[in-house]
Amino acid sequence: MGPVRLALLAAVALAAAAAVGEAVYIPYNTSAGVVPGKLNVHVVPHTHDDVGWLKTVDQYYVGSNNSIQGACVQNVLDSLIPALLKDENRKFIYVEQAFFQRWWRNQNDVIKDIVKGLISSGRLELINGGMCMHDEATVHYIDMIDQTTLGHKFIKEEFGQIPRIGWQIDPFGHSAVQAYLLGAEVGFDAFYFFRIDYQDRDTRKGTKELEVVWRGSKSFGSSADIFAGIFPKNYEPPPGDFYFEVDDDSPVVQDDPLLFDYNVEERVNDFVAAALAQANITRTNHIMFTMGTDFKYQYAESWFRNMDKLIHYVNKDGRINALYSTPSIYTDAKYAANEQWPLKTNDFFPYADNPNAYWTGYFTSRPALKRYVRMMSGYYLAARQLEFFKGKSKSGPTTDYLGDALALAQHHDAVTGTEKQHVANDYAKRLSIGFTRAQELVSTSLACLTELGSKSRCSTPTTKFSQCLLLNVTFCPPSEMDFSKGKSLVVLVYNSLGWKREDVLRVPVFSDSIVVHDSEGREIESQLLPIASASLNLRDKHVKAYLGTKPGAKPKFWLAFPVSVPPLGFNTYFVSSSKKSASVSSKSTVYRSQGSKDDLQVGQGNLKLQYNAAGMLSVYSDSKALVEANFEQKYKYYIGQDGNGSDPQASGAYIFRPNGTVPIKTNSQVPLTVLRGPILDEVHQQINSWIYQITRVYKGKDYVETEFIVGPIPTDDGNGKEVATEIITNMATNKTFYTDSSGRDFIKRIRDYRPEWKIEVHQPIAGNYYPVNLGIYVEDGSKELSVLVDRSVGGSSIKDGQIELMLHRRLLHDDGRGVAEALNETVCLDNQCEGLIIEGKYYLKIDPQGEGARWRRTFGQEIYSPLLLAFSEQDGGNWLNSHVPKFSAMDPTYSLPDNVALLTLQELEDESVLLRFAHLYEAGEHTDLSALASVDLKRVFPDMKIGKIIETSLSANQERAAMEKKRLKWKVQGPTTDEKMIRGRPVDPSKLVVELGPMEIRTFIVSFDHSISGNQLL
Repeated sequence: MGPVRLALLAAVALAAAAAVGEAVYIPYNTSAGVVPGKLNVHVVPHTHDDVGWLKTVDQYYVGSNNSIQGACVQNVLDSLIPALLKDENRKFIYVEQAFFQRWWRNQNDVIKDIVKGLISSGRLELINGGMCMHDEATVHYIDMIDQTTLGHKFIKEEFGQIPRIGWQIDPFGHSAVQAYLLGAEVGFDAFYFFRIDYQDRDTRKGTKELEVVWRGSKSFGSSADIFAGIFPKNYEPPPGDFYFEVDDDSPVVQDDPLLFDYNVEERVNDFVAAALAQANITRTNHIMFTMGTDFKYQYAESWFRNMDKLIHYVNKDGRINALYSTPSIYTDAKYAANEQWPLKTNDFFPYADNPNAYWTGYFTSRPALKRYVRMMSGYYLAARQLEFFKGKSKSGPTTDYLGDALALAQHHDAVTGTEKQHVANDYAKRLSIGFTRAQELVSTSLACLTELGSKSRCSTPTTKFSQCLLLNVTFCPPSEMDFSKGKSLVVLVYNSLGWKREDVLRVPVFSDSIVVHDSEGREIESQLLPIASASLNLRDKHVKAYLGTKPGAKPKFWLAFPVSVPPLGFNTYFVSSSKKSASVSSKSTVYRSQGSKDDLQVGQGNLKLQYNAAGMLSVYSDSKALVEANFEQKYKYYIGQDGNGSDPQASGAYIFRPNGTVPIKTNSQVPLTVLRGPILDEVHQQINSWIYQITRVYKGKDYVETEFIVGPIPTDDGNGKEVATEIITNMATNKTFYTDSSGRDFIKRIRDYRPEWKIEVHQPIAGNYYPVNLGIYVEDGSKELSVLVDRSVGGSSIKDGQIELMLHRRLLHDDGRGVAEALNETVCLDNQCEGLIIEGKYYLKIDPQGEGARWRRTFGQEIYSPLLLAFSEQDGGNWLNSHVPKFSAMDPTYSLPDNVALLTLQELEDESVLLRFAHLYEAGEHTDLSALASVDLKRVFPDMKIGKIIETSLSANQERAAMEKKRLKWKVQGPTTDEKMIRGRPVDPSKLVVELGPMEIRTFIVSFDHSISGNQLL
């Protein structure tokens, strides 16, 4: 550059400096509040911190393993506090309690006092408040409640605060249960999120309907309305480059006139332009800028320094008004506008972010982890009951670790299956540790309950119980004992449900000379079924993979026998060697269908299945329900798109993008194997070399149980595969089917249709998949076909009369949503790895129209809360002399109504008890059972006196009456409808009867009068 031009530039720079004055300290004015009549931009600083995704939760917290991702939550919280203290107008919201509580434990009293001050003044707001930002598709509503309660409890106890805003900004679609149950029923005034279908978003932008009142419950109507705000693009800063992490590319606000690159006017113009653009698609004169994204604010001052400047200079400019804000302040401003809002019903599934990218694969991804989470959830419910009966220990094992592990597992990159493999392993490890501790507690509690004379708190019982978590791979060391030496197996069966339960147990045994007795010494009918080689192969591989040791000799039989267990109680059964041939367990007769030209029928009771000469299931008939239907059951797989076409979108952990359907033909050379007996019939089918199926029909039950073993899915042809089973009938279902919302309400689905916007169909299969946690059903006016599941899966009705469930996925390509790993799960043994094998069950029933709800609700609860088995052994027959063989915590003549479930019975640290009951039916779902139900607490707790009972919000952090009084009531566009909602009345402390209307869940804190009988039932 020549000297003349250089001198000229210097002169211009000096003149500019002179014009604006010498550079001095600028006191930025960030004190703006809401200004009436102006566009108000609510600047909301936040960070989104996944409790596990690419790194484990602890790696994210401490900042290790940064070769994967540079993220340290400890840095975020450490740097946040001094940054907030620099200016009293600065604000911040924090969400994930799993991280916040890790940080809080390590702070000294000085920092804790400062933070308490920031929180009480509203400058730091703990929002949402759960341990994680849970998923909404693959989670069960009980787990959503538990993890939210855990976080809300800490916030209330430490800070005296009650979160009032839902902040579900990253889950991949949004459920109706989240809106009304985990929103309105926990006392939230509003709920903010981002991920809805791209076509839906575009439609809403055009009609200014990104902010709505969401009525998620048909049963609750407007009483559970909640304000729902959908972000116009994402949960990051607005368009125009406003990212201010130290290593971000956005231009900082440079306002020092003595330095080059002075850009205040340019940055103000960018900010105003972004605000006006967002205002054009938003109602009222309030918009929100989400200033932050994943793991930001590692150095918080970098963000706040730039936001201070933007607020200061934007407000000096005067065209709009910018203010530090929180979603609570924003919500109050929206409410004060007195606007009538569009109404939203149903949910926001499925979610697609472009034409070929439906996020419906994760409904099934990592099916083994999904099953583990569901098993642990039901176990946690039962274990807390037993912990209450025994009395919560201050030193021994508790259920707390399992509760924490389950809370983490509900995260939207945990149970979803959208995390890296090492992170999935970490979630499973935490569940395993939690289960081990809870198992110890359960065994001790059951031993205390069985030992005579344990009338007070019991800590060191002598009876030893063990449990069998690996029964699904035919491994149960206690039942594989040698009965020939006079020992017998004690099977204690605990029922965590509030009603009496009849079921059939199956345990693996060696001997074919066995007899079973009940708790009164009576011999009961039992049946021996040869164990399939497919099941024994599973046992050999997986026991060694999980336990590190090869299992012993293989058991030969499943021993099946019926059990009857009282509500909230147990019964005991005894398995021993039989010396008299007359009383031996019945051996199943074995029949192979090879070469047969006749149809084959199975079923000893009212329900019968018919197989045609080709070995295909063809007819379902129930003589009691007077139902008969032709139907087939088949397998198929979708070839996972590899991303090599014109659109590079591959099928992966998140995305389901099929590239063709391949029917899986049953090998006609392999005959059916039919096992018949007095308790159940089984049909075994080797579908192909990597799918084995067992279909069971029980004499005393009116549904079909199908067990499947799928895998290792072969990929040697270079294709990833997504395996589905389908049930095909000739029912005319008119494109309509029903799936549950997080295990609770059923929502009507219509193929290739969305009720609130016109869908352009690009993916006719993936775009019609929905999450299934409880079940899916179709109806044709005369009958209903229902299928219930044992874990979260993806499901649909792709053709009329058909239901399909995706059971397993193995893919070879990443789908480009950040996880950077193919969904290719393997199990490694002796340095050899092969694809993951999945074992699971689904259950099928056909009912007359209008009758299916009873089975879906009652049996669905039994799937979620299976009978808990504990095993011991006895020498001789002295057990009944020294143990209580049968127990119920409830009045022996009482059980909960058929339409009510006990969701929570948990002793808290102060010896009070958290108690929840749920009505299982929606309004109008069943002619009899959708009515008001009543629970008599005096009969639920007959040996204890309730001293005090307080009804609370769903998450137990505030009194229900106070919550309802202060919750905002939003105005809705359109005519008001005449609603007939049924809700239970307040509990009269003298009568102690809890009423529940349809779908109602009521939560109580109960204090027992210890002077009467102690706080446990022993």
